[in-house]
Amino acid sequence: MPAHAYVDRDVAMVRVMNKAAGKVSQMTIPVGETREFEKITMTVRACKQTDPFEGENFFMFIEIAATPDGRIFSGWMDRNEPGQNPLQNADYDVWLVGCE
Repeated sequence: MPAHAYVDRDVAMVRVMNKAAGKVSQMTIPVGETREFEKITMTVRACKQTDPFEGENFFMFIEIAATPDGRIFSGWMDRNEPGQNPLQNADYDVWLVGCE
């Protein structure tokens, strides 16, 4: 993430897909809280929006764990560049929709 001014937001809007079932869900996850989706748990540690005077983008720091594997992802996700730091998992895709 480049060093610019960011606005901290309280809630991340996350889209989760079960690849095998083709099931997609959108969830809101408050910063600091954990939510479950089937066999994964997601904890959002930060959700940031770019400076309002720049092009709109959102970033979140998220930790994702799967049963029984444990942590499968920990890092920043970028809404405008979802392929930059994707979750690498055979069963699930997770991506950031935005921050509120």
